[in-house]
Amino acid sequence: MSDAATVAAERAVADAHRREWAFVLAATARVAGDLDVAEECVQDAYLAALAAWARDGVPDKPGAWLTATAKRKALDVLRREKVFRSKMPLLVEPAEAEMTEEPDGAAVPDDRLRLVFTCCHPALAREAQVALTLRLVCGVATGDIARAFLVTETTMAARVTRAKKKIAAARIPYRVPDAAELPERLDAVLTVIHLLFTTGHTAPTGAGLVRADLVDRAVHLTRMLLALMPDEPEVRGLLALLLLTDARRATRTDADGRLLVLEEQDRSRWDRAAIAEGNSLVLGAFRTGRVGRYALQAAIASLHAVAPSYAATDWPQVVRLYDELLKRWPSPVVALNRAVAVSMVDGPAAALAEVDALAADPHLVGYHYLPAIRADLLRRLDRPAEAADAYRAALDLVDNEAERAFLTSRLTEVTPPSP
Repeated sequence: MSDAATVAAERAVADAHRREWAFVLAATARVAGDLDVAEECVQDAYLAALAAWARDGVPDKPGAWLTATAKRKALDVLRREKVFRSKMPLLVEPAEAEMTEEPDGAAVPDDRLRLVFTCCHPALAREAQVALTLRLVCGVATGDIARAFLVTETTMAARVTRAKKKIAAARIPYRVPDAAELPERLDAVLTVIHLLFTTGHTAPTGAGLVRADLVDRAVHLTRMLLALMPDEPEVRGLLALLLLTDARRATRTDADGRLLVLEEQDRSRWDRAAIAEGNSLVLGAFRTGRVGRYALQAAIASLHAVAPSYAATDWPQVVRLYDELLKRWPSPVVALNRAVAVSMVDGPAAALAEVDALAADPHLVGYHYLPAIRADLLRRLDRPAEAADAYRAALDLVDNEAERAFLTSRLTEVTPPSP
């Protein structure tokens, strides 16, 4: 095997992990009926691909190759453990069909959504649902999930393991719930898809600001969910929120990868088709009279999207929408975001008072946006020494390199040069 072939295989496997992990795992879980076994088989399939693709070349359909390999491994495990017959009711297709490539078409999204609903079973705690979905559906590293929850990697790994064991012990079926079961799981499904999007919108770690594969997967899952539950206003609200937020993707960094805040972005380059669709979905959600947290967040995103400039945004209306959002979702993160809008209506001093009050909330310990927002308010109040301390505090908490570079540049701005 040449070095070039090995490098090509490694690149193809890495790309297949980003693009195909969720589908391969979902298809394999359908065969194994056990998430732990499925995950191990998929990991083995990716390892096998490194050697096979370097030797034989990258196949035309890497996802199909990985799926077929992982399914074979799952069937082998079932046979070795002599439980194949007991698992037969979990199979969607005959065993012989598992040896063939997955057909193109609607099976891909159905499998992914089935895995999301499995992970969002009400028998699991909400944090376990979210963590398990990010780990299994998205292949997000356990450490990155831990950062999102502000806990240690060891703690998060234990939560994921316990959740998988509970699914196996309770014999939770791997399927999309019946129509009568959907409402009780909907909020959990919306929560995990939203956090999936958030994890991709601003990656917890790495050099790039955005993980486009996670963002695109979240949008795709939400579209699928809307097709499944077209009359649910919160599904419309979530899709609107994702579209309106992601419409700015191309302008969030400059050509050198430097982070650009909303005020600096070129609004002429925002995705107008996504904004139009998002606005239509927001209106549709509000017309139902059943407005929830996602529709309200989408309405806020819509005000940003249609404003001719940052300063010309309807900030008083943004604050009012945040007030409504806090009634439905009393989250300290929402309150922190509201403080930014308050700074544009009542000035940075009024906002700083609110941010300082939020600093006592234990849920925001380790949340780097709290000191980052505080630093920006202090900078606007021309209190450079205090702003510098706050920027340093934010830098101690952030792991994304694009965000670190931005905070470092702001720290430099407020730090006087050495004599």
